[in-house]
Amino acid sequence: MSSDGGQNHTRIVIASDAMSVRLALCALFERLMMTSRMSADARDTAQIVLAEALNNIVEHAYAQSPGEIDLTVDVSPGGLTCRIVDAGMPLPLCALADGPLAQPPKAEDLPEGGFGWHLIRSLSEDLDYHREGERNFLTFRITGQQYRH
Repeated sequence: MSSDGGQNHTRIVIASDAMSVRLALCALFERLMMTSRMSADARDTAQIVLAEALNNIVEHAYAQSPGEIDLTVDVSPGGLTCRIVDAGMPLPLCALADGPLAQPPKAEDLPEGGFGWHLIRSLSEDLDYHREGERNFLTFRITGQQYRH
């Protein structure tokens, strides 16, 4: 993991394995707790969304071969904006699934996995995915309504 950035801008390059993602998220949120006025709710939401997105990249985009994940996080009074870039396999049809979100089943009926995109879509705003050349770009925001003053 490497990082750079000012107080409100952080860029981290992460190896595409579960432990590297976990360590990077811990370091990122430790930094955000010290340098931003992020509320506990916003922090928890951002951690869930980022963990789901990054783990999807590890498990699916880089399922065939390892690579790097480039994560940029910008904090502003309006919220947290995240940009994730990887050179793994594209999403099916190179697009996010359209349509309304299905209601998840009851907790006791949940299978292992499969609800990551549901969480990402329901907890973030301005979610966008596109592919340029051999790279995937995913961006989203966690709104400022969850930031303390």
